[in-house]
Parts: sequence; structure tokens; C-alpha cells
Amino acid sequence: MEIKNVVVIGGGVLGSQIAYQAAYCGFDVTIWLRSEGSIGRCQPKLDHLKEVYHDTITLMDSDKGKTPQNWAMGISDYEDFDKEQCLEKANKAYENIKLELDLQKAVSDADLIIESMAENVEQKIDIYKKMADLLPEKTVIVTNSSTLLPSKFAKYTKRPNKYLSLHFANSIWKNNMTEVMAQKQTNQKYFDLIMDFAKEIRMIPLPVRKEKSGYLLNSMLVPLLFSGMDLYVNGISDPESIDKAWTLGTGAPKGPFQILDTVGLTTAYNIVSMYLKVPSFLAPYNFKGMAKMLKKYIDEGKLGMASGEGFYKY
Repeated sequence: MEIKNVVVIGGGVLGSQIAYQAAYCGFDVTIWLRSEGSIGRCQPKLDHLKEVYHDTITLMDSDKGKTPQNWAMGISDYEDFDKEQCLEKANKAYENIKLELDLQKAVSDADLIIESMAENVEQKIDIYKKMADLLPEKTVIVTNSSTLLPSKFAKYTKRPNKYLSLHFANSIWKNNMTEVMAQKQTNQKYFDLIMDFAKEIRMIPLPVRKEKSGYLLNSMLVPLLFSGMDLYVNGISDPESIDKAWTLGTGAPKGPFQILDTVGLTTAYNIVSMYLKVPSFLAPYNFKGMAKMLKKYIDEGKLGMASGEGFYKY
């Protein structure tokens, strides 16, 4: 089958990026959002992405841009780069993305559904149940969940053979890799289809051969974020010093709290909440302290980079 119509469920940090990148690469893209308030939160993200793509393309056209640190492979290869053509594609992507509140209308002709909702089991199950009887037979569904296994949701899709994971890293136009993970009922041809789709939107697809919570990237990243927050909530040090210990000590561009601001504190809170039932004497980290700390930031409207403030101000 050929993928042409892509529907992204959820317009958060990654959902909006996935939609923009797919539209940039020529796919017809719709973002389904649950309320007018969600549209109010998603549209500024798309506005910002248009600026980011423009700024990145302009930088790529300069001598400074032609370095591995600044070049965005999600936008263009070195040898095929054409500034004006890339700017035109970025503009068309912005103009052509559709925002839709009516779920039935959004998915009626979907070739591919990319579910990119918050890490909340009940919300994901609810949307899969609502979609199941609305989708055409051709539709393949992938989840962008960063920690939850696709096998947990497969039966609710009513098409488990056409359901798997496609997980993106943040800033996908630059960090252009995806992790493609099947669950035991996924048909191999749909796994191959999603591997090919990832390449079509200029990603480098990495196969995950066994179901693993956290896939490849987050299996390494989440322990770093937990360790950073654990140092903070236990009064060992402050976020800025913890970040500097990591960046100056390893040469990494961002420390755990800078990463948390990028990912969003709501996502972090949802992940931490999954571990709150672990008894304190068995828990490797102070999960209760982390949840309380993150909840305080969220209640104060400090959601991270997207809201202008998290652990840092932007």
C-alpha cells in the first residue's frame, strides 16, 4: 500500500513536529485535537516550527551551517540542498496542515494514524476505542509512546496486525532518527511499510527487535533524567549545577533539566507517576519527591520550553 494521508492524534511538542515534518516531505497531514483549547495550544507550536525551519534553512545556507552540529538532515542532504526549494517546502507544510476536532472526519481517509498523545494509559485506550470503528480497512496505526508498550493497546485498535510503534526524538528535523518497534501481532509487511515511511520523511529508522519499554533512546535517557531529578529533590544540588556536571563533564549539549524543559514537564510527570506504586524501600529513586516537585511546577504554569518557563526561563 501507499501512504499519502497522515493523521497525527495530538498536537503536543512531538505531535506538532511529526505533522510538520511529514507535511514538509509532501504528505497530506491532519492533526486531530480534542478541543478548541487544544487548537489554541497547537497553533503556536506550528507557528514556531515555521520559524525554526526558516532559521535552520537560512543557517544551512551559510558557511557556519555546513557543519555536523548545525546541518539538519531532516531538511536536506548536503549535496541536494537548495535554499529556496527548502523554504518553499517549509511554507507549504505550514499552509497545508489541517487542524480537526471531528474525529470521524479526521480519520475517514487515513492511510496512517500516528498517535502522539500524552503518556496516559486511559486516554490512549479511550482514543483507540473511539477510532476503531471509524477507520477504513487500509489504515495502519502507530504509537509515538516513549515508554508504554504497543502490546498494551493492540486489542483496542481492532487491527493488531496493523499496529506498532514509531518513536521519534525531539527536534526531529535535526535529530532525524526513529525507532520502529513491532508487537507480537504486527504483520511484517506493515513493519516494513513503516520503516519505508520513516525514510520518506527523511528519518533514519532503527529496528527494535523485541518489545522494550523505552525502546533504545529512552532506555538510556530516562535513567539520566531520573538521576538528575533525584539529586535535586533529595537536596543534593540545584538544577543548573546538576546540568553543568553533565554537560561540562561529558561534552553533551544539554543536561537533564534542560532536556526535561525541552520534552515538557507534563510528559515527565506522567512517566514518573507510573512508578509511584513502587514501595519506597524498593524504589531506586525518590519518585514521590519527583512527582511532588513536578506537580508544583506544572501547577504554576511552568511546563517547560513550550510555555516559556520550566526549570529555566525562555
